[in-house]
Amino acid sequence: MADIYLTREGYQKLTEELEFLKTTKRRQLTKAIAEARAHGDISENAEYDAAREAQGLNEKKIAELEQKLGSARILDDNMPSDEVLIGATVKIKDLDSGEELIYTLVSEEEADYEQGKISISSPIGGALLNHKVQDMIEIKIPAGILKYQILKISRD
Repeated sequence: MADIYLTREGYQKLTEELEFLKTTKRRQLTKAIAEARAHGDISENAEYDAAREAQGLNEKKIAELEQKLGSARILDDNMPSDEVLIGATVKIKDLDSGEELIYTLVSEEEADYEQGKISISSPIGGALLNHKVQDMIEIKIPAGILKYQILKISRD
């Protein structure tokens, strides 16, 4: 698997999720299976089947997180702030509407649009990469062309 670049915060979040799935969630699912088994014949027990399926999905998620964390590279806090790179917070201006937007560029694993974290593989994130303050960027999307100017780059 290719390297996955994560912020320290993103790495910590995935580590905490993995710990939850391996401890609390496993115990809950084991208890649910035991309760369903106690209801009698498991060959026709939908509750038992559902609990076993949930257990399988949990184990799959654990394996995926372990693989991601195993190939994770934590971003260096001392990366240059004069160029848009993964981990940078970028203030941009929409040249058509005049609206100013702030995004933090992250890996797909950390992307959360509600928090202003966009993936470097998204159209906007990918277009911003490797640009500098005052650069103008045009992004082709199905609805037309977005035009932005980079106002500020920072590392938070």
